[in-house]
Amino acid sequence: MNTMEMIILACGIIGAYLLGSISSAILVCHLLRLPDPRQEGSKNPGTTNVLRIGGRFAAALTLLGDAAKGAVPVLLVKLVTVNPWIISATLFAAIIGHMYPLFFQFKGGKGIATIIGGLLALSPILGGLFLLTWVGIFVITRYSSLSAIVAIATMPGWAWYLLDKRYMPGLTLLALIILWKHRENIKRLATGKETRSTFKKA
Repeated sequence: MNTMEMIILACGIIGAYLLGSISSAILVCHLLRLPDPRQEGSKNPGTTNVLRIGGRFAAALTLLGDAAKGAVPVLLVKLVTVNPWIISATLFAAIIGHMYPLFFQFKGGKGIATIIGGLLALSPILGGLFLLTWVGIFVITRYSSLSAIVAIATMPGWAWYLLDKRYMPGLTLLALIILWKHRENIKRLATGKETRSTFKKA
């Protein structure tokens, strides 16, 4: 990388991580006077838990906010470079910020909405396949966690065929980290103790 690319890389990583550290779930629940998602439901500050405790409107706002945290940094970096290493590092930083937010004691969500936004910005086809996989599994099973696990597990395979191979290390590592974040869900699914999604209509 030349000097300019190094500057873009540093700005992309720092900016994406800081943006990712803004918790949409916590802010939406605060603004709508809902319970703190870290204290209610699954205690995970993410879209699915907000859906359970606050209903569809609150969840939609959370989803849009979290998706934007992945999409905006990637789109901005793509305006100034086509380097796959820089773009994938920026996406990686945004999702790490969401999962381990600087502003909320490093306790964040599991990254699914944020990676959806980031993948759609990176490649609409890849993002669309990810989203369709999630929706398809959810419609069949009603398990949000299983939908996320299957979508993230299959994402590197789609990326292999659709993207420059230089994206693969970052996307594969992201998939592994997000799967690790879902390890308790995987255990509950394996033992039949995972709860299907139920939520308020409001």
